[in-house]
Parts: sequence; structure tokens; C-alpha cells
Amino acid sequence: MAGWSARLLRSAYLLTGDRGLAEDLVQDVYERLYVAWPRVVDPAAYAHRALTRQAMNRWRMRSRRPAESAYGIEHDRPDHRPDAAAAYTERAVVVAALRNLPARQRAVVVLRFFADLSEADTAAALGCSVGTVKSQTARALARLRTVLPAVDDTHLTPEARS
Repeated sequence: MAGWSARLLRSAYLLTGDRGLAEDLVQDVYERLYVAWPRVVDPAAYAHRALTRQAMNRWRMRSRRPAESAYGIEHDRPDHRPDAAAAYTERAVVVAALRNLPARQRAVVVLRFFADLSEADTAAALGCSVGTVKSQTARALARLRTVLPAVDDTHLTPEARS
């Protein structure tokens, strides 16, 4: 589990847009995983599924949804190399663009491209079909292209680009 923490926290942050909420979400997932451990076949898949479902449950409760805040400078300081500052700025722009996506599209993008899950694993985590993952991915990327026209998507798979 120690190897998953950074990956789960990054996914949780991208799903919630808030560092504190992301940490709470990962803690909730670890609690659920601890309770379910005897019956869990694939702990990593279970953790991603629980993370996504817990994040979606929080989105559904609009009255309890806190305002999203920017990733604090104290958590992610760019070092003094010129390319690191550019990467920090680009990351902030991408996170802001992700906040503008609907919940399902944001979850699909985070799981597919940031958590590096396959279409089938993403579908399993979200409890939907692979076709839904493909269509939500296409819609999300189309919307992100309007917000982020300079992003190079040549590293994406052909299915994701369409």
C-alpha cells in the first residue's frame, strides 16, 4: 500500500481539486480497504474503485460540497530550474481545466490518463460499460481541447484522440 499512496493522492486531488479533501478521501479508501481486506482479490483495483466511488458520492451531495481551492504553493513548490516552473504553471492550468469538466468526465480522464488505467479497468472502477468510458473520454478531451488548445495529445492512444 505504501507504493500506492502518492498515486492515489494524485488521483484524489485531481478528482476533488482540493488537497485536504484528497487526503481525506485517500484515508477513507484505506479504511474501506482495511475492512474489506480478507475478501479483496486485487487491492489496487479495489482502492481505485473505492476512491472514484467515494469522490462521486461527495459530488452527489451538493449541499456538503465545499468550494474547490487551488493547490497550495506550500505543497508543490517549483524548483529553480526554468522547465520546472513551466511544468508547475502547466499543471495548474490543467487542474483548473479539469475542474470545469462534469464529474463523470473528470473521473474518466483522471483514471485513464493520470492513474493510467485501461478502458476496462476504468469501466470497472466507475461501474459502467467500456463504451461509456470511450464516449466520456472523447467528450472530455473535446472539451479540454477547447479550453487547452495548445496541449499536445500525440502521446494519447488513437481511441482517445477521436
